[in-house]
Amino acid sequence: MDIKTIILAAGKGTRMRSNKAKVLHKIADKPMLQRVVESVDDLGGDVIVVYGHDGEQVKSSLSSLELSWVEQAEQLGTGHAVQQAIKYINKGDIALILYGDVPLIKKSTLANMVRGIDKSNMSLLTVNLDNPTGYGRIVRSNGSIQKIVEQKDATDLELEITEVNTGIMAVNGELLASWLSALKSDNAQNEYYLTDIIEMAVKEGVSVNAVHPSNEQEVQGVNSKSQLNELERHYQRGVAEELMNKGATLADASRIDVRGEVVLKGVDIYIDCNVIFEGNVELGENVTIGANCHITNAVIQDNAQIKPNSVLENCVIGSNCSIGPFARIRPGTVLADNAHVGNFVEIKKSNVGEGSKISHLSYIGDAEIGSKVNIGAGTITCNYDGVNKFKTVIEDDVFIGSDTQLVAPVTVRKGASIGAGTTLTKEAPENALTLSRSKQITLKGWKKPTKD
Repeated sequence: MDIKTIILAAGKGTRMRSNKAKVLHKIADKPMLQRVVESVDDLGGDVIVVYGHDGEQVKSSLSSLELSWVEQAEQLGTGHAVQQAIKYINKGDIALILYGDVPLIKKSTLANMVRGIDKSNMSLLTVNLDNPTGYGRIVRSNGSIQKIVEQKDATDLELEITEVNTGIMAVNGELLASWLSALKSDNAQNEYYLTDIIEMAVKEGVSVNAVHPSNEQEVQGVNSKSQLNELERHYQRGVAEELMNKGATLADASRIDVRGEVVLKGVDIYIDCNVIFEGNVELGENVTIGANCHITNAVIQDNAQIKPNSVLENCVIGSNCSIGPFARIRPGTVLADNAHVGNFVEIKKSNVGEGSKISHLSYIGDAEIGSKVNIGAGTITCNYDGVNKFKTVIEDDVFIGSDTQLVAPVTVRKGASIGAGTTLTKEAPENALTLSRSKQITLKGWKKPTKD
């Protein structure tokens, strides 16, 4: 028995006030529709997306995912939307119906929904709300679900019901096809309501089993930027709680954003306020992340200290390293253990050896730096000639004086010292002082210019 997932994603999203399709707006830097697709990864089976408004934009944005697409040219209700996809559902399949703007649905909830579904029963996801306004009400008799009544069609007594329909359900494919063909649009909206199949199921003796989410945000839909923000903060709070449960200390759990995955490889990790993590980040034991750092796809090993306002991307930081404040570590950079990178230093695509220091106001690009190297303030590797990039090699135990320009390709041999202010264009020999300076002159009698 296969599980086929139908995701309804045809809505226009007028209240989003955006040129972007509603289901492409992001939670933690991932489109809502993609999050829904990933929620059924563990279930297997085909995923069919019913699209409508901005359909080509949606399809192109998620072209990397293995999906079947079907258009709902006219938006005539949820029942009509599912009718467009029924051709993909076989008689023996379990059809799971989801919504592209309900991004936080959990895999565990969906697993509960599809468990044991056959022609004798179906699952319906319901939730109790303090304020059920706008939702279809679950009407029960002797505890059993009898039907769903949309708010515009509900009586005053039915409007007092707090258990509401989320629209998410799992049902046998043959039964679904039969019920869809019997839907009618004789209601206040002149639409084909998917919810009408509940009453059909009851009349045919099919049990409607209620499944409940872990919290109401799990089934909350997004129709405005305000609701999008509400779910973003709920999601981030959940991630923060998980990090704290695994041993991280957060200065403020409401001021951290994880737009990917953070893996903790130890305990006693401290994360200050307003830190943003993107992609896959790995933090070792006793790592400290200062305030306002932005870290993307990085491995940060034990006892490393990332000081405030630093930006790290696609890099590896060794144990006991110190970075920042206000440092930028760009893609392809690897710092060995005990390296030090100070304020206003930028490093790109370079290997920095153990115990080496780049403390102030320097740019290092396309470089191989050995161990115990000291690079003075204002040093730059001139690695780009306007067309091609070239490598700078600095061997072990080198001292580079302040305000040095290393014009690549160039090599500084082991133990060499480079005098401050040098422009190095040729190899610097081992254990020697190399420098280049113009003659200093003083002009006597020179007068400062004055304003006319």
